[in-house]
Amino acid sequence: MITKEYLPMKKILLSTILAATLFSCKKEAEKTEDSTAANDSISTTIPETAPSTVSLKVLNSQQTTDFLQKKNDTLYVTNFFATWCGPCVREIPHFKDKIVALKDQPVKITFISLDTKEVWNSEVPKFVDKQGIRNNTILLDGGQLDENFFKNNFEKWDGGAIPFTYMRKGYKTDEYLGMMTSELLDSKINSFIK
Repeated sequence: MITKEYLPMKKILLSTILAATLFSCKKEAEKTEDSTAANDSISTTIPETAPSTVSLKVLNSQQTTDFLQKKNDTLYVTNFFATWCGPCVREIPHFKDKIVALKDQPVKITFISLDTKEVWNSEVPKFVDKQGIRNNTILLDGGQLDENFFKNNFEKWDGGAIPFTYMRKGYKTDEYLGMMTSELLDSKINSFIK
């Protein structure tokens, strides 16, 4: 039997569990600084163990916009994730499989980490090395992304949750908020390349 003394503790515990569940994959906001320029040469190979001396690319919001707005015959698949996001981690193998399967086609799959700047030199490199996606990962400090960034780049995504996948080939785009299954990813990519 629960006595009145334990009710406040029970409410606190339940509130904490509920909050953790609801916000487990919400992005965190932080500020960032400008860094290296975006280009079209994101690697499509997956090394078994990438050397930790290869530094991760850092883009600011304008460079990210430029990257997202490329309009040519290449299919750009961009997945926004964070190392702490469970659904993000679970979908990465599907994207890795597509990188291998489509290596000889004009398809560029890029992961954009929205992790806070404080973990860019510690947790993120370890994570991308463990996942084998270092050569396909870009760092972007999510705190730098304001309402205009989302309005100018996406029809549906407001940056409130991840994972989020954006695809573009020429003027055709697709947006998906949530964890991608292998079948869904195949279907979306095939709608662009077939």
